[in-house]
Amino acid sequence: MKKILSALLLTVLVLSLTACGTKDKEKGASGEKEGLTKIVVGASNTPHAVILEKVKPLLKEKGIDLEIETYQEYILPNKDLESGLLDANYFQTIPYLESQMADFGFDFVNAGDIHIEPMGVYSKKYKSLDELPDGATVLMSNSVSDHGRVLELLEENGLITLAEGVYKVDAELSDIVDNPKNLQFEPDYEAALLPTLYNNNEGDAVLINSNYAIDAGLNPLEDSIAIEKTDSPYVNVITVRAGDENNEAIKALVEVLKSKEIQDFILKEWGGSVVPVK
Repeated sequence: MKKILSALLLTVLVLSLTACGTKDKEKGASGEKEGLTKIVVGASNTPHAVILEKVKPLLKEKGIDLEIETYQEYILPNKDLESGLLDANYFQTIPYLESQMADFGFDFVNAGDIHIEPMGVYSKKYKSLDELPDGATVLMSNSVSDHGRVLELLEENGLITLAEGVYKVDAELSDIVDNPKNLQFEPDYEAALLPTLYNNNEGDAVLINSNYAIDAGLNPLEDSIAIEKTDSPYVNVITVRAGDENNEAIKALVEVLKSKEIQDFILKEWGGSVVPVK
């Protein structure tokens, strides 16, 4: 009996040591986490996640392992950042960030301005804004933070006039004081659905943000009938919880995103449809 017990104990010990050795070997074989600081960043599919994929190897050289979580809508990335599931997110503009913090009490900060995605007007029926008929239907996002952006673009192109003294970023449909073409606005659509509505030939004009346009295979510079200027205040930023902007890994992320290599990549990849911020 003693011999049997001894043999069993020896077998268990050998199996245990073998298992530990296998685990250590697997960890060493992957090698990706050893000696690296891991950060998880939430991002829209295009162009944000595409840009971050380009950033990945550059951060690895700095000892940082970047994990990218992709999102197709605008609500969860901020909730996941607040809960700690993300270390940062990269999908939103400054006005949207400010509205989210005001509405939900998020304690976030902008860790760095990265790029601009111009808002565009798209139409299957008309080749210019001048061709829009009286009573034309204009489809736009249900995100209130986009409304001022849309209205400012339409005002710049002479389609409407906003009340004097209105802060353009916060403008609403009720701030329109002159609408000579009697445009009919439908601000009830999820931003991600707007390219589908355009492709289905719905509405007379559809206002689409460039990230959704590009994701749907559109070229904002070629397919839009009007597009926002690149000096827009709607800059896409790296957002973090307050205090984390001083985290070395976050600072390195922003530094690489603003590097000449990444800025050149953005310009080449999207040909001006996405514009890096200096």
